[in-house]
Amino acid sequence: MTRSLMIRLALVAAAAATVAAPASAAVEMAKKYNCTACHAVDKKLVGPAYKDVAAKYKGDAAAAAKLVEKVKKGGSGVWGPVPMPPNAAVPDADVKALVDWILAGAK
Repeated sequence: MTRSLMIRLALVAAAAATVAAPASAAVEMAKKYNCTACHAVDKKLVGPAYKDVAAKYKGDAAAAAKLVEKVKKGGSGVWGPVPMPPNAAVPDADVKALVDWILAGAK
């Protein structure tokens, strides 16, 4: 194996690890803030599945801002009658990271 090929393989592996780390961190963050008590990646629990949220807001440039506000302030009526409680104590940066992860397909 040439040195050039080894370097390329190392770069590909590093890039893959970088992509996987945020997803894993997002899953842990969702658990930390009890999001997983009401939401799952691929099925409806009390609230919608994250994949359904991503599909609903696909292509909506304002979706991230709307969802950050909804997570912080709570809301109801979009996914049914059960309200989502406010999560005002969750740091803004964490809410933004979770929303970005969800809109990216929660993978």
